[in-house]
Amino acid sequence: MYSEEFEIRTGGTEVVHDLTDQCGRFLADTGAVDGLLHVWVPHATAGVAILETGAGSDEDLLAALRAVLPPEFPWRHRHGSPGHGRDHVLPAFIPPYASVPVLGGRMALGTWQSVCLVDTNVDNAVRNVRLSYLAG
Repeated sequence: MYSEEFEIRTGGTEVVHDLTDQCGRFLADTGAVDGLLHVWVPHATAGVAILETGAGSDEDLLAALRAVLPPEFPWRHRHGSPGHGRDHVLPAFIPPYASVPVLGGRMALGTWQSVCLVDTNVDNAVRNVRLSYLAG
């Protein structure tokens, strides 16, 4: 298995950060052919999603998360910025991992699919992402 970890600076706002290009470069660097790409974020307040980006879906996802996990809810987990408790519930809705089949050295994503880091935690501006490739 090949694996590497890198940092993403997400800043101080909620973000859907497209990782697709980094995933593609990682697969090229490993000489991937057929197998499985696993994307993992080792954080209690971030997730990985497969979705369309750039056409509003990324903003729609953040808006839906604000509706389902409102910052003003009386969260019991209360350290950090107001509403930070919701960030710790996020991985129950958007898991901190995704696995993508790799065929012929490329991710077998649909036409409009992207691999994205979802981060609603404005208190942590730096995230780690681990990519692992398991040859088939």
